[in-house]
Amino acid sequence: MRHFAIVGSGPAGFYTAEALAKAYGDQARIDIIDKLPVPYGLIRFGVAPDHQSIKKVSMRYDKVAEQETVRFVGNVAIGDAVSVDELRGLYDAVVMATGAPNDRKLGIPGEDLSGVMGSAAFVGWYNGHPDFADLDPSFDTSDAVVIGAGNVALDVARILSKTRAEFDGADIVAHALEALMASAICDIHILARRGPHQIAMTPKELGELGHLEACAPNLDADDFPPAEADEALEDRGLAKSVGILRDYAENSAAKGKTVHFDFFARPVRIEGDGKAERVIVERTHIDETGRARGTGEMYEVPAGLVVSCIGYSSPQIEGIPYDHRGGKYLNVDGRIDDGLYAVGWARRGPSGTIGTNRPDGYQVAGEIEAAMPPGSGGDKAGGSGLDDLLEERDVHATDFDDWRKIEAAEEAAARDGAPREKFISTEEMLALLGHK
Repeated sequence: MRHFAIVGSGPAGFYTAEALAKAYGDQARIDIIDKLPVPYGLIRFGVAPDHQSIKKVSMRYDKVAEQETVRFVGNVAIGDAVSVDELRGLYDAVVMATGAPNDRKLGIPGEDLSGVMGSAAFVGWYNGHPDFADLDPSFDTSDAVVIGAGNVALDVARILSKTRAEFDGADIVAHALEALMASAICDIHILARRGPHQIAMTPKELGELGHLEACAPNLDADDFPPAEADEALEDRGLAKSVGILRDYAENSAAKGKTVHFDFFARPVRIEGDGKAERVIVERTHIDETGRARGTGEMYEVPAGLVVSCIGYSSPQIEGIPYDHRGGKYLNVDGRIDDGLYAVGWARRGPSGTIGTNRPDGYQVAGEIEAAMPPGSGGDKAGGSGLDDLLEERDVHATDFDDWRKIEAAEEAAARDGAPREKFISTEEMLALLGHK
């Protein structure tokens, strides 16, 4: 019998568990360990609350968790309740699937001012992540700045722009919805260091901006290269996105709120008296290598709220070598060390879609299978050893049945039209289960 531990219950973790379960059948036991009492990671706390169709992928993960050879072990923080070295002593292989939950720093003066936050924190706040329930962003300002040129920046801008009716069917948590509905924000500036041809925004997410009830996108047509340059774009998705942006630039419509796209704009500092009041921006141009270079021309954008959407990093955990530049674990094709692996963003850095994690997880599972063929023996204690450690340390782990109880309570508490009202604290979840 082989014993495997997967640290993290997001897409990368579940796809890896799925692959290992298929490869080993009843010859292995697989524990999916998460620091929170509930599973799904990025699906629950990262995907926008108004994108419920994307969240349905969790139904596939349910089938994995319900297999007899797979176990969900929640409320167990690796590096705190249990060390990586202890896991390696208990399991034949440990797979780090932690994702990249930490915001990357802007590295500019003023980013520590009140009103400035990263997207992991802000998205976690409106998605009900227990770590960010108390974020309490202030919306008593008319201007917000969102820094970044990817889909996360679009998500943030869209959430700041929607009416109450447009959140019907979404699982945005109640405290965030009420705060957003009382918001004074009417101008949202998306700052991108480079131009329209260098964005990482997909057509679907860009297209949503054109259908908002009370908000319209605004772009400067002069930021675009000649239209014939679009034909040279090899990425057809990017070409479609640029086409959508061109349409917005040519057919702007005035509504109560506006999302302004500021291309060739690099924030150099954030100013304010104890809190964010403005962002000082330098105009850029793209050099022959494709990098954004400053021109020396400065301007300011008023902003009482600044959300940085420039990327994420995996948590540093004792016992795992770290790639500080990439914000991920040092690995070669997913292998960190003998019996220690990484998948998903913990392996690649924050790139790709949810689906990208499937081939990633299957490849690492294949490496494990090659190193430890099904039918080969193992003498590790596995889950029973983990249970003994947790009992000794008075750690109340949750299982998948506990998650089902939490899920049922959230669905019962949902406001009209919403799929659920999430618990926003670990303590509330554990209290429901009878744990103190």
